[in-house]
Amino acid sequence: MKEVLVIGSGIAGLSCAIRCAENNVRVILVSPQPSERAQSVMAAGGINAVTMQCDECDSVSSHIEDTLRGGSWIAGKNAVTGLCSQAQDIIKYLEHIGTVFSIDSQGQPRRRAFGGQSHKRTYFCGSSTGKQIVSALVMEARRFEAAGLITRKLHTHFHSALIKDGMCYGVLLFDELKRTLTPFYASAVVMATGGQNALFGKTTGSILCDGYAAGRLFMQGALLKNLEFIQFHPTTLETDQKRMLITEAARGEGGRLFYEEGGRRVYFMEDKFGANGNLMTRDIVSREIYATNREVFLDVSFLGDRLIAERLQEVCDLCLKYRGIDICTQPIPVAPSVHFFMGGLAVHLNHETNIERLYAVGECASMYHGANRLGGNSLLAALYGGVVAADDLCQRTAPPHCPSFAQFIAHEERHLAAHLDSKSLFPVTYIRDMLADTMHDCMGIVRTEEGLTEGIDAVEYYQSIAEHLRYDSSVSMYANYSLTGILATAHASLSCALARNESRGAHYRDDAPQSKDGYAYATLVSYDDGAYRTWLDKEQAYES
Repeated sequence: MKEVLVIGSGIAGLSCAIRCAENNVRVILVSPQPSERAQSVMAAGGINAVTMQCDECDSVSSHIEDTLRGGSWIAGKNAVTGLCSQAQDIIKYLEHIGTVFSIDSQGQPRRRAFGGQSHKRTYFCGSSTGKQIVSALVMEARRFEAAGLITRKLHTHFHSALIKDGMCYGVLLFDELKRTLTPFYASAVVMATGGQNALFGKTTGSILCDGYAAGRLFMQGALLKNLEFIQFHPTTLETDQKRMLITEAARGEGGRLFYEEGGRRVYFMEDKFGANGNLMTRDIVSREIYATNREVFLDVSFLGDRLIAERLQEVCDLCLKYRGIDICTQPIPVAPSVHFFMGGLAVHLNHETNIERLYAVGECASMYHGANRLGGNSLLAALYGGVVAADDLCQRTAPPHCPSFAQFIAHEERHLAAHLDSKSLFPVTYIRDMLADTMHDCMGIVRTEEGLTEGIDAVEYYQSIAEHLRYDSSVSMYANYSLTGILATAHASLSCALARNESRGAHYRDDAPQSKDGYAYATLVSYDDGAYRTWLDKEQAYES
């Protein structure tokens, strides 16, 4: 029987694993923590789909056009068409396995408006849609675990792939408890490791999604794509630990953004864009908040206690818990924060990378969203992408005879042990904090050639000392050795942003504020022994 390794157990990883198991393909599901702690549970707003219950004037073609327009026309049309066309079936599947969507008094599913969409087509489960979907998928996965088709491997991190002559034969996994590296061989490897939050330190996302896997695979020959496109969610709440997401659902239900001037409220989004100004796409709202240079608030109090309790209870709870704010009577102080990475591993229409038998799904793969993601499309893409990858790899025959990786494994074991013997004055965490400051300063909402160049210089310095930093016993061993891969992802991201001398979607260059026809393609970046090369994918090999 074929065996597949799925690295990451959030919604994308679970979707892929379950689909493989349904096809009688055995899966090892690898993650440092249980699925219930995956970033997917943080997705609050909803999932997009055009179904029989939607507005009569809505259509799948409209969903496709909204997605392509929201992505500034560089997302692949064939990929987006597949995504949107299967959305209704995905909703039915989720209901079948136990996802309970919010309904109205007539028992019909509720839908809310999200930014950049021409119709209300976002299905939701209160303000905890991701958590509900993860719970349903976990229960489904357990059926296959009981049958022996899915095996979970917890407290384990991806370390590196086992690649030879352009083909992936498996991975090296790092056991956090034993501090050992173990090779696992498989018919195919599917990466579902999320975005690159560690590049920016405090974000809305999980610290488990750090960009190491993408960076390590990049250094092993995998192409990365569209790393300059980083979505800043316009409404987040500052806390000591992280930026807490104030879901777009708050604006979808009617919430209004404002700042105070001369003792009055200025509803700046409505003043500039009209009645629906609060539901412009996330890149536009984030830049407008940034441009005010004032403290901005989001008001939902006028919606009333009952509606807030029914549809925004988690927003109410987190504001009260972390900042003592009662949103039924007080406005919420909000600011943009890094939220989603449109860029990641470059994949073809079947979600396979340029490395044969190495796939990527979910946020770690650059697919479907182009230059900017519409709210409600991430959960859809994670579920759909997992199925697409599974359907493709399940049809593949077993790989040829596996070559020996003994020399490579021995080298990686020696390299890992060397981290314990470093004598530097600075711990790894010191450089990780400096990297976060650099990325916020140089690759924030507004960018310039000068700032991006300075960012690359800084990252190159961090890379030059990364192998000599002191092992920090206050954090995990993984947090220490993963720095090299994270820095590679950071360098590649800055290189992509510098190469795109225009503004498009979530990438805004203050020194090139307009979009240019010559850049209406995806950006690809490769790594060759320390050299980073970027180019536009004019053949659209990775934008099917």
